[in-house]
Amino acid sequence: MVAVPTNGPTVSSGAAGIGRFGLGTAAVGRPGYITLGREADLPAGRSVAALRERTHLLLDAAFAAGVRYLDTARSYGLAEEFLGEWLAARPEAAGQVTVGSKWGYTYTADWRTSGVPVHEVKEHSPEVFDRQVAESRALLGKHLDVYLIHSVTPDSPALTDTALHEGLAALAAQGVRIGLSTSGPAQAATIEAASGVTVAGRPLFTAVQSTWNVLEPSAGPALREAHAAGWLVVVKEGMANGRLAGRNATGPETAPLRALAERTGHTPDAVALAAAAAQPWADIVLSGAATTAQLASNLTAAELALSPDHLTTLAPLAEPAEEYWLTRAGLPWS
Repeated sequence: MVAVPTNGPTVSSGAAGIGRFGLGTAAVGRPGYITLGREADLPAGRSVAALRERTHLLLDAAFAAGVRYLDTARSYGLAEEFLGEWLAARPEAAGQVTVGSKWGYTYTADWRTSGVPVHEVKEHSPEVFDRQVAESRALLGKHLDVYLIHSVTPDSPALTDTALHEGLAALAAQGVRIGLSTSGPAQAATIEAASGVTVAGRPLFTAVQSTWNVLEPSAGPALREAHAAGWLVVVKEGMANGRLAGRNATGPETAPLRALAERTGHTPDAVALAAAAAQPWADIVLSGAATTAQLASNLTAAELALSPDHLTTLAPLAEPAEEYWLTRAGLPWS
């Protein structure tokens, strides 16, 4: 169950509150990722030691702010290791957070950012699940609370492999919430298909982590249905891999975002994340910050209550899902 913090900043009436926000580690657990402008955010050299320190600083800052949901994955380089170290060193904090991780991708970049044909390899087989859940358990121990199949699409064998389903159900019986993350233009179809998967007559999946942002809101109705069914709903990529950050949201297509940011006295990133948190079905909205300054800016979204009129002004930013995912596929690893 997701912990709800009792501390954190005072928020305006109708604002989401800090307990609705989480910290993702995709941008700091490995030297290469697809966030725009990331090359300016990380320490020179991006050594293991430097990114370990950066990850721990972000975790400290997030916890101090009241964040209690932490997201990682097997494919995020050494992110699970960094998080596991932080949890072990801070037992009081470890007892207050919910940790979600993901399996199904294997990190293959060997701590490089260039000259890498493939940064991660996807396979949703029982064999990969058995290997990766053991690896996650070894690094996170008893703190593995939510375990998601990484980046499921409608054609994924994870939706039909009964042997895999039995293994996942066994993990669920140990108290781990089982779910999936989604990607691609058919996220809604994936969620709908996953909702029908059962083991011994009971639904297998009770959590989903999906991309939703003002550029790509197509999964919204399916996420609303998942939430109504009692699933934990986590929003990822609320800033569209940096496209909605102030330094990148400079073109005419993001003018409504900048105008609303100026009108509310907040930054574009905060407005983008507040728009995600304004969705009543969103339990957690992830920040993918790579610096503590970015995190602080992101978390001001907790203080911002967007009205229906505000959200209406952002609606024109929405792109066709196919167009959005084509653009995302073209973002460089940096």
